[in-house]
Amino acid sequence: MTTRRRTARPVTMTDVARAAGVSTALVSIVFRDSPGASDATRARVREVADELGYVRDRRASSLRQSHSRLLGVVFELQQPFHGDLVEHVYAAAARRGYEVALSAVAPSRGETAAIDSLRHDRCEATILLGSRLPEDELAALARTVPTVVVARRVDNPDTVTVRSDDVAGITLAVRHLAELGHRRIAFVDGDGAPGSEDRSAGFLDALSHIDDARAEVVRGGLTEDDGARAVEGLLTAERPPTAVIAFNDRCATGVLAALVAHGLAVPRDMSVIGYDDSRVAGLDHVALTTVSQDAESLAEAAVDAALALTVDDGAPSIVLTPSLVSRSTTGAPRATS
Repeated sequence: MTTRRRTARPVTMTDVARAAGVSTALVSIVFRDSPGASDATRARVREVADELGYVRDRRASSLRQSHSRLLGVVFELQQPFHGDLVEHVYAAAARRGYEVALSAVAPSRGETAAIDSLRHDRCEATILLGSRLPEDELAALARTVPTVVVARRVDNPDTVTVRSDDVAGITLAVRHLAELGHRRIAFVDGDGAPGSEDRSAGFLDALSHIDDARAEVVRGGLTEDDGARAVEGLLTAERPPTAVIAFNDRCATGVLAALVAHGLAVPRDMSVIGYDDSRVAGLDHVALTTVSQDAESLAEAAVDAALALTVDDGAPSIVLTPSLVSRSTTGAPRATS
């Protein structure tokens, strides 16, 4: 048996998982003596932990765990993609022997209230979907309860995040349209929503590398009304864009509705791309080309990170690679445009 070199810094559970070739969630299961790991895997993980010199901080663990086997999830009630994420979080948690407590953010209920309500449920960790809290508040929350922020970039290194690469995702959308022949492309932004800044910057950068391209970023938002309002402004231009990328799928459906209301055909008169690949995008009557953030992979990674934080401080932030899903709302621009 090969002995692994011990590192100068304290060995974390993430180090053990990497060396053993398993997930941090599985290592967490082994250390907690919870169901979900075979005898062979348990022996392997403990052997690697001994070789690396891993010492579990039981005092910190006892302070941070309520042993409720419950994960709290905060989500925005009106965001379809959050609903998709919640569904996959339920499945991922169940496979690891955990249940989920939900707390919704709504127009009449802020995020702080939603988070506070979970404290009464004795959740072992909290998963925040698309949190809008300031970074210092997120860091403070993470010091109180293990916290994972999903679908948002946070620059504070003390906050663990799981997200897809927004710049890469919007670049995929731009390249898809450019390959179809579009050169006048507009981006309807998220009006300050998590990810909006990165997507806007990525959009402008991607268009800057395409010859004869004209980029336009217009104020949008998260809803159908935001998308429809943005299109009304775009259509009044002397030379409207031949393609529109919307901040999310919900906004994109508003774009589609506004174009139809003006008697324009999609994609003949204008191509449309959404973002998220939420359930609405795949409906037969929508068939929206969109950027997929892969809700299942995000949820799996978020649950793994949350469980890792309940026993160890070494959970890394994760950035996943998005993909483009091509459906019926994109095509070549009209020859006369």
